[in-house]
Amino acid sequence: MASQKSWIDILKSSKKTSFTHDGKRKIHFLFTDGKELTEEYDLNTDELIVRKWRHKSTLGAQGQWQVEVGEPLAGPVTSSESEIRENCFNPLFLRKDTKTSFQWRVRNLPYPKDVFSVFVEPSDRCIIIKTSNKKYYKKFSITDLDRSQLPLDDSALSFTHANNTLIVSYKKPKEILTLEQELLKELKKLKVTSEWGF
Repeated sequence: MASQKSWIDILKSSKKTSFTHDGKRKIHFLFTDGKELTEEYDLNTDELIVRKWRHKSTLGAQGQWQVEVGEPLAGPVTSSESEIRENCFNPLFLRKDTKTSFQWRVRNLPYPKDVFSVFVEPSDRCIIIKTSNKKYYKKFSITDLDRSQLPLDDSALSFTHANNTLIVSYKKPKEILTLEQELLKELKKLKVTSEWGF
């Protein structure tokens, strides 16, 4: 619980700006170490839609935004990229949480459910997805649990497969649900402007 409080304290002590636009509450956090975080919440459901991080380089330049939750960013297409491009049928891995679960989707996986194996690897603090046909392998951590230094629980993990998409769910522990409720209360207290302006 002490580690959870330290993460919420870090969030509370950051400089925050809040905007609403297109039915979304958008929050920009600026931390004392120069890191930036933006989050977008649905105004009606308070569900997290997007979470992105940006770090400064060792020389102080602004880095690229890294998406933690939500659709990956589509970069500008240059003339060289228009000739050579990643196949649109390659598996696409993204995180899209619900109120009660962390959830990841892997699109473009046309295999039956019994081909997939999804399990917790406690020694590496990660989840592993692999197929028995050796066509797909993914290892990823749950950053929210890492930040709060909470253990992984194999019983919280489940998965399903439909429409060529593997959906992996991990039930949020009560500590995370409490943290999210506390953070949402803080965010709702922020003065909100009606335009997205940075």
